[in-house]
Amino acid sequence: MKLHGIHVPHRKNTADSEPIRLAPPKTVAIPMSMHIGKPAKVIVKRGDEVKVGTKIGEADGFVSSPVHSSVSGKVQKVDEITIMNGMKVPCVLIDSDGEQTPDENLAPPAVSDCQSFVDAVRDSGSVGLGGAGFPTHVKLTVKDLSQVQEVVINAAECEPYITSDTRTMLDKSAYIQKGIELLRKYLGVQKFIIGIENNKPAAIAKMQELAKSVPGMIVKSLPSIYPQGGEKVLVYNTTGKMIPKGGLPLHVGVIVLNVTTLAFIAEYMETGMPLVEKCITVDGSAIKEPKNVIVPIGTPVADLIEMVGGTKEEPAKALYGGPMMGIAIPTLDSPVMKNTNAIIVMGKKEATPPKTTPCISCGMCVNHCPLRLDPREIALAYKKNAPDDLEKLHVDLCMECGCCAYICPAHRPLVQTNKLAKAVLRNYQNAKKEEK
Repeated sequence: MKLHGIHVPHRKNTADSEPIRLAPPKTVAIPMSMHIGKPAKVIVKRGDEVKVGTKIGEADGFVSSPVHSSVSGKVQKVDEITIMNGMKVPCVLIDSDGEQTPDENLAPPAVSDCQSFVDAVRDSGSVGLGGAGFPTHVKLTVKDLSQVQEVVINAAECEPYITSDTRTMLDKSAYIQKGIELLRKYLGVQKFIIGIENNKPAAIAKMQELAKSVPGMIVKSLPSIYPQGGEKVLVYNTTGKMIPKGGLPLHVGVIVLNVTTLAFIAEYMETGMPLVEKCITVDGSAIKEPKNVIVPIGTPVADLIEMVGGTKEEPAKALYGGPMMGIAIPTLDSPVMKNTNAIIVMGKKEATPPKTTPCISCGMCVNHCPLRLDPREIALAYKKNAPDDLEKLHVDLCMECGCCAYICPAHRPLVQTNKLAKAVLRNYQNAKKEEK
């Protein structure tokens, strides 16, 4: 079965931009929910002294992740913040002393077997750094390790603009190698496939050179067809395996890890420094000087934009992530989070959506959907408030990649409708469960 997609402008303007480490802002705002799952539980209070790497949030469940201070200084207050999904979550505001003093208790974790390795990954605060934010230790918690046949390393980076994963491959290849060696040692996996879109020749060459000295490492140069980095798409295009409906990569013997996540795990095992900073791409039509930067988690977006040189026109929209699957930032006071891989700032022209016209039933949305869904029928079922039809149309499979809306000649908001339709279906299915 051939998986479809679309061709989008690459706009990899910052691929050759070596990341610049920026000074910490005066104050960071660190949410307790920067991951899929339950928010972390705040364990500090106003007036507490913290250092870089001090734990300030305890994981509050299996699908959760601890949170650490990204600066040294004093806790200003514990407050609430509205994050990008509209939820209000606890947030720790810390006034930086500008010194970036590491916590003296930090040390490389003691790892001797698979369980202690997974525990260390959990303690590091690692989540999916490609944008998904899924706690990494959950992916690595496998009851029967013999079912894991291969690890697929996601280095596709298919969104326009974003080049932070590219920089990981170019700048941290040694940690990618160490990450593979750790997985081989503690999970027993022997096959590692790194999938990279072919619009990144320097990164492909770097990984091919690395593969010469890493047994079991295979580099797959993939067509630059969006959404190549989608989990189901990537697994199929690298292994030929189809993840079943409602299934996970593990159901076909695969674990998928983002390349920057893998490098971070290796770095943590060596240094003991948890996830406290991010390399992110700052770009978009409103940005004066696009570049890659390394900033403390919790840095306000407004401060970040100012630190990279500001804007050349009035910002009309800012996004966490790329223009296809990125989430609009509600206010520029919002912080950089663990799963922020880019901040894209658009001017008025780029941010203004085209006028919507009636559907002409051309079928392009169906032909280009990577999972072969029918956005036209989904939109009709949503309009009729028909959850039974939405269930039959498998709207829950939609990964909200935006191919349908991008390719639609009538400029209909198909992906937005799909998202709303998924919520209708969820409510319907939850109500049915409660009736039983």
